Amino acid sequence: MREPFVLYETRGRVAILTLNRPDTRNAIGEHADCAELVEAVERANADRSISVLVLTGLGASFSAGGNLKGMRDRDGIGPLATPADTRDNYKKGVQKIALAFAGLEIASIAAVNGHAIGLGCDIACLCDMRVASDAAKFAASFVKMGIVPGDGGAWILPRTIGYARAAEMILTGDTYTAAEAREMGLVNKVVPADQVMDEALKLADRVAANPPRAVRLAKRLLREGQHSRLTDVLELSAAFQALAHETADHKEAVEAFLDKRPPVFTGA
Repeated sequence: MREPFVLYETRGRVAILTLNRPDTRNAIGEHADCAELVEAVERANADRSISVLVLTGLGASFSAGGNLKGMRDRDGIGPLATPADTRDNYKKGVQKIALAFAGLEIASIAAVNGHAIGLGCDIACLCDMRVASDAAKFAASFVKMGIVPGDGGAWILPRTIGYARAAEMILTGDTYTAAEAREMGLVNKVVPADQVMDEALKLADRVAANPPRAVRLAKRLLREGQHSRLTDVLELSAAFQALAHETADHKEAVEAFLDKRPPVFTGA
């Protein structure tokens, strides 16, 4: 029986997704792998009790990206018999991962426990925040293999670290240490390897401590702000704010502040 590629667990308002192929450095090689990750992301998003998703990898790597053996054999999520087949293969496989993360209303954190290479790097960057092991390595190494970022990396990376840095990563294909990734804004924090999940969960708990509906609305505004005009974001902000003002959690936050007591949020 096939072992699940994505392990799913919850801790309070936090969903933890773990890539479960340590023997292949959590490489993504089959459409079933893509489908499982998409399903897990959508499951967390649909659960109104969840405010934060944490994504990590089992073993020494976060994800080595695509499976090169599958590329060579033209069997998996990459090239197939014809260019037309390959185009469709990317659209129904790895690109659905990008769309699933782009559609997230909850916050997301990548706990990068090891190497995040190619597709693995882009998946980490699809998350809102990243906590990395000091032993982690990052690379958008597609050109090194004579290909391009077919997973949407040309859209993902510039929005994470800016155009010039993204151009450097994508056009050189070079590998960067965790310290270098921190300096270029690719990760929020670098910690010793044995502290990555603890730090990621601490960050998740700080987000999850806030009113759940406000977190989801604020997250959507952040995403919209990446590609919309200021006037459009202002209009959406006013509409979202009108909704937020009517929530029970907003009223509780105001009362708790005035009463000088800790608030108790219910998600209502």
